[in-house]
Amino acid sequence: MSDSSNPFTEKVTKANQAKDGSRKGWIVAGVLGAILIILCVLFASVLSRLREQESLASKLEDTTASLKKALAENEQAKQQLAALQAKVNDLEKEKEMVGQQAKGLEDEMRSDLESKDVTISKLQGKLTVNILDRIMFDSGEAILKPDGESVLKKVASFLAGHPELKIHVIGHTDNIPIRSRYASNWELSTARALAALHFLTEKAGVDPLRVGVVGYGEYRPIADNATAEGRARNRRIAITILPDELAGADAIPPSAPAPANLTNSSQPVIPSPTPSGEVAPK
Repeated sequence: MSDSSNPFTEKVTKANQAKDGSRKGWIVAGVLGAILIILCVLFASVLSRLREQESLASKLEDTTASLKKALAENEQAKQQLAALQAKVNDLEKEKEMVGQQAKGLEDEMRSDLESKDVTISKLQGKLTVNILDRIMFDSGEAILKPDGESVLKKVASFLAGHPELKIHVIGHTDNIPIRSRYASNWELSTARALAALHFLTEKAGVDPLRVGVVGYGEYRPIADNATAEGRARNRRIAITILPDELAGADAIPPSAPAPANLTNSSQPVIPSPTPSGEVAPK
C-alpha cells in the first residue's frame, strides 16, 4: 500500500499544513502589528516635529518683529542724534560768532573809548566799561555832565549793533560818608546809575528791555580807599555788557503775563539798600 493512498497519512499532512498556515497567519499579524506600532511612533515623532517647527516659526516671527522694531528705533535714535548734533554744531557756530562779535566790540570800544577816565575790562565773558565819576557827575550829585553824556552816546552807538547783548548799569562810590540830600552812598550810587540808564534809554536809543540797574555804594571797591587816587577810581559808573544767558533768568518772558504788582511804566524805581550792600529793586 502506498503512502499517497493512506488515509492516515493524508490526515496528518493536512493537519501539518493547517498548523503551518496558522503559524504564518500569526507571523503576518505580528509583522503588521509591528509595522503599525512603528508607523504610530513615526507619526507621533513627525507630529511632534511639526509642532516644534510651528513653535519655532512663531518664535521666529516674534524675533523678526522685535528686530524690525529695534531697527526702527535705532534709525529713529540715529535721526535724533543727527538732529542734536546739528543743533550742537549750530550752537558752536553761534557761540563762535558771538565770541568774534564780542571781540570786535571790545576792540572797537578800546580804540574809541579808552582813556584815563574810561577803562575797559573783560572777565568771565563780561565786558565792562568803567567811567570815573569826575566826567559823569559833580561831587555828591546825580545829574549827568555833558562829558558823561558824550561817553554814554558812544557806548550806545556801539551797543546798537549788538541787540543780543544785555547791559547792567552799576553805580559805585568811595567810602567817604555822603553829605548831601542822599541818605547814604547806596542812594547816591543808585541815583547815578539810574541817571545813566535814563539817558541811555530815553536819549541814546537803547531798548529798555536790555537794561538793568544796580547800586553798590562803597561796597565793591577796585582800589584802596585810603588814598585819594584809590577813592577816585572807586567813584565810577560801570556799564557791564554781557550775553543774554549771563544776564540772569529772572526776567519775565515777553509772552508771559506781568505780575499784578508790576506796572507798565518805564520809569525805574529807586531801590532801597539791603544788609549785604547790594541794592535790591522794590
